Amino acid sequence: MKLAILGAGAWGTALAIQAAARHEVRLWARDPAQAAELQRQRCNTRYLPEVALPAALQVDAGRDQALAGAELIVIASPMAGLRGLLGDCAGATPLLWLCKGFEAGSGRLGHEIARELGREQVGILSGPSFAQEVARGQATALVAASEWPAVAERAVQAFHGERLRVYTSADPVGVEVGGAVKNVMAIATGVADGLRERAEQAGCWAEAPGLNARAALLTRGLAEMTRLGLALGARAETFLGLSGLGDLVLTATGELSRNRKVGLLLAQGLALPEVLSRLGHVAEGVYSARTVLARGRQLGLELPISAAVVDLLEGRLSPAQALQQLMARDPRAE
Repeated sequence: MKLAILGAGAWGTALAIQAAARHEVRLWARDPAQAAELQRQRCNTRYLPEVALPAALQVDAGRDQALAGAELIVIASPMAGLRGLLGDCAGATPLLWLCKGFEAGSGRLGHEIARELGREQVGILSGPSFAQEVARGQATALVAASEWPAVAERAVQAFHGERLRVYTSADPVGVEVGGAVKNVMAIATGVADGLRERAEQAGCWAEAPGLNARAALLTRGLAEMTRLGLALGARAETFLGLSGLGDLVLTATGELSRNRKVGLLLAQGLALPEVLSRLGHVAEGVYSARTVLARGRQLGLELPISAAVVDLLEGRLSPAQALQQLMARDPRAE
């Protein structure tokens, strides 16, 4: 199969590396200088410095060149770039995107953007996955979700193998909601973990949110995710799968998680601009949190963890106050 992967960040490069063993893969880098460096170094030194690019993997600076003859297009840009690339890839070629989150300004998920643009034969490839592990060939399971079964099957043909399993789903709404909301919950869990580390270092055990608090955040975070997803038309069972519970657990507890890192650094007392500067990469939860809360309120939903994260990001609450606010809520049925 001929694959075009648009975006040479960590995730796009990782998938290109894995697919190049079995398919003709062209990886497009938006920046010509980056494309030249990838070709010269045969390594993505910024995002995946430990993994060499396969000799068969072609890197292009020209998007039209990368797209020529493609049987599957994969958009591997941040959420901010999805609309533009969807518009540029007009036609009937099956297309998947990898980004997780809501579009800034419009608050739309990927499938909503595609519908607005009249784009069919599209879907999302998501699930619990750190790019570094995929690039190294470590075992990973993903889910390809689309309203068009042939698109999800094309994803299986492209990426399913011994070390990378790809399941299919007919619920792109649920898969996208899971991928967006879990980033917000990872920030909250990172805050709790960071507060625990600070309290333990100071010997203030009673003030430390422990593993019990982490379990509560994950569980109630899953409930918020499901609540929003159902209101948007998703299926409940999707949130117990890879793109729901699976991605939530990985992103909220994994050491490689950028969104969890945001929470950890905020708990250390750093201001958000400094946190983002140290991070050096996009953490979609920072931008998605406000939209998750706004869309939930439009639907009449109560999303207390998302609300606390927004208050924290916007400086209305300190990390300790955000956690205290959640613990002070009135009792209710689960």
